[in-house]
This record gives sequence, C-alpha cells and structure tokens, in this order.
Amino acid sequence: MTKHQIPLLILLLAIASNAVHAQKPESKLVEFEMAILKRGPNWTPDLAKNAPALQKQHIDYVQSLLSSGKIVIAGPIRDESNLAGVYIFRTKSPAEAKSWADADPAVIAGHMIAEMHPWWSEDVMKKPSTPLQFTTAYLAFLVRGEKWTPEVTPQTEELQKAHMANIHRLADMKKLVVAGPFGDDGTLRGIFVFRVDSLEEARNLTLTDPAIKAGRLALDLHPWLVPEGILP
Repeated sequence: MTKHQIPLLILLLAIASNAVHAQKPESKLVEFEMAILKRGPNWTPDLAKNAPALQKQHIDYVQSLLSSGKIVIAGPIRDESNLAGVYIFRTKSPAEAKSWADADPAVIAGHMIAEMHPWWSEDVMKKPSTPLQFTTAYLAFLVRGEKWTPEVTPQTEELQKAHMANIHRLADMKKLVVAGPFGDDGTLRGIFVFRVDSLEEARNLTLTDPAIKAGRLALDLHPWLVPEGILP
C-alpha cells in the first residue's frame, strides 16, 4: 500500500463510522460503479459444464469490457454464498454501467442478477497480464453491524480513531491492496481487498478492526478470482 492511498482509507473510515450521506469526496478519488452479481432465478451450478455455450458468451463479453476499459476489474466469487461475482465499471453514469451489466449474456439468461452501487476508489487498477490468467484475492464487504447507530458521540469518534489506526497498520503490512467506500449510504459501507495466502489470513486481518470488534461494522468475506496483474 503506497502513501498516496492513505486518503482513500481515511475516507472509508469516515463514511463507515458516520451515518452521513456520501458526498463527492475530495482528493484523488474516482467514482466507479460496482455491479454485485448475485445468483439469479435461472442459476446453473458449474456453468462451464452445464451450459458451456452461455459460459463462453459470458466470458467473451467480460473480456470485451476489460479490453475496452469499461471494466477495471471483474471476477467470480468462489464460495457457496449467494454472490456470483463483482464487476467494477469506469463509466460516465450509473445508467450506462447498469446497461453494460444487464447486457451480460449470463444476466440476460437469468443466471445472474446485477445489484448496482456507486463506489469510490483511487484509480489504481492496472491492465491485466496477457495471456489472461487468474489469481485469488479476498474481498471483504464492510456492512452495518448489530450495534450500528447514526449518532456521532465521543465513543464513536474514539472508535473511529482506533479504526483508522488499524487501517494504517493493515496498509503498512502491504496486504490490504484496495479499499474504498460505497456512495449510497446504505447497509454496505465499503470494501477491503486483500492479497494474502488464504481466506483465514484475510479474515484474521479484518477481525482486528476495532469497529468490527465493537459490532459497529460487520464482515462479509469472500474469495474473489480476478485477472492477474490488475491489483496494485
């Protein structure tokens, strides 16, 4: 994690710790649109085996979005949750991003549905390596916990400071490689992306967060298969 990424992490802290509507952040942050892909009504396990033609159409479409720069990172979620994958779009408008997500052949077929959210990050994603290969990262959604409250109090401010200190620690360890807040002030507060050796290691790192320990935030962690070379 480089020094120029620290403002991003501080902003994530501020939005995750306070129940304010996300305004356009200052500094070098860019607004992206994130499509969280969930299992649709026509979900087919093991698409490559059970619907190879649809799998090829889906992969070809995603690769076209990557090569055109419309998607900065995309990949499937590899676990038994209801999540199928995540796309992050570079776009001029939420409507444009939604149209791209909805045009995915797997979405058209009802294999997946796309849930759209504005998301802020520094523009740190790189071009994928060629030929295209994949690696496993770990994507942690930070969500409102059982003890989330909208009030800002001395206690929540102290928790915010502790949360910030832990984010700096994770950044200094160079295992937290991408982070950023959602811009719609909903249940989802932000994400951490870890490049570590295992899901257990990612979970242990995230569970050191004082806001998670206090129940103000909660963790939803998934293995995420992403193109090699894209993550900073």
